[in-house]
Amino acid sequence: FNIIGNRFRFFLISVVVILIGIVSLASFGLKAGIEFSGGSLLTLSFDEKVELAELKQELDNLGYANAIVQTTSGGDFLTRTFELTPSEKTQLKNELAARFGSFTEKGFVDISPETAIQTARIAAIAVAIAAIGIMLYVTWAFRRMPKPFRYGTCAIVALLHDALVALGVFSILGGVLGWEVNLMFIASSLLLAGFGIWFVISGILTVV
Repeated sequence: FNIIGNRFRFFLISVVVILIGIVSLASFGLKAGIEFSGGSLLTLSFDEKVELAELKQELDNLGYANAIVQTTSGGDFLTRTFELTPSEKTQLKNELAARFGSFTEKGFVDISPETAIQTARIAAIAVAIAAIGIMLYVTWAFRRMPKPFRYGTCAIVALLHDALVALGVFSILGGVLGWEVNLMFIASSLLLAGFGIWFVISGILTVV
């Protein structure tokens, strides 16, 4: 396949994808996971069949209008609310049991706003350290090239391209399907950045 000969088509596709992602980021933003925003996440498995809309409506009736409810591939419900005290959690479970019947609590995560802020700060530091490491690696990789700055710039542009595409995709998925950005997303993004920069550098060094 003639990639070089069709480079303008690929450039056009990349520009369109990035523009769609930027529009989505401006409209939806990124939906922060519980690690970054705080709150309580309760995982429930009902014995009887319960519809997602029914559970959302019941939570709204109970005063949890801003609750986020999602289903898993196994049929469990992930119910995210503001931070619950032990008594509030017990009351919520009792009221849900009275409405939908017995269920099994498969998990509960409670993260305070202070912990969420600290987690976000640590994630930002990790991203900054990774960015510095990538810059140092790019400088080292092209140290013997006749025009190292040009090759290094191409590698960084490719990295920014991958990052914008990933952010745009997750923004769309967050706005449409409710997908959230969590620590796993940060780890995957760093892995994508590392692999992407290695792939670009390897390709450039192979060509030259």
